[in-house]
Amino acid sequence: MLRVDQLRVGGLPPLSFTVPDGECLAVEGPSGSGKTRLLRAIADLDPADGHVFLDGAERQEMGAPQWRSRVGYLQAEPGWWADTVGEHIAGTPKSERLLTAVGFDASVLARTIPTLSTGERQRLALVRLLINEPAVLLLDEPTSALDAKAAALVEELMRFQLLAGRAVLLVSHNPNQIERLAHARLLLGGERRTPTQPGAAA
Repeated sequence: MLRVDQLRVGGLPPLSFTVPDGECLAVEGPSGSGKTRLLRAIADLDPADGHVFLDGAERQEMGAPQWRSRVGYLQAEPGWWADTVGEHIAGTPKSERLLTAVGFDASVLARTIPTLSTGERQRLALVRLLINEPAVLLLDEPTSALDAKAAALVEELMRFQLLAGRAVLLVSHNPNQIERLAHARLLLGGERRTPTQPGAAA
């Protein structure tokens, strides 16, 4: 379980909430309200006053690499530091299953990063994140560059992660996606609330 206690992000009031294992909390708010800043603060990428706990252990009790391996952050525009996909994602049975889940086969590992579309990079970054099996997923617009078919594959993979017991914080511009996936919502500048029909299809 992820627990946030009195976390101060930008000009927002202190935020406190929990995300149980196997549940998705959608973070909503207008552009510039601090959604991405909140995810980055929880991921320990930006400084922020307050406390964040994972399964009762405070973030400050862990080294940054250990925390970031357990609390995985997917940026809206993921970074790449090597030339080919295979240099980021090793060809293992686990990675091949994940690649298949989002519409790729193993041949994508030989492709160079500049030859990939924005949507392909987005799906591959999710695979790269999930290989390490983090306990918490911080997902910032994970399907923003995807067509309907690819987005459906990613959503199905996200459902599987929830069934596997991972906690998910989701930032999405797609209200239908939030209705399908979220168990609760956090409106920045407002209050946490539960959907009328949690996880129901729109």
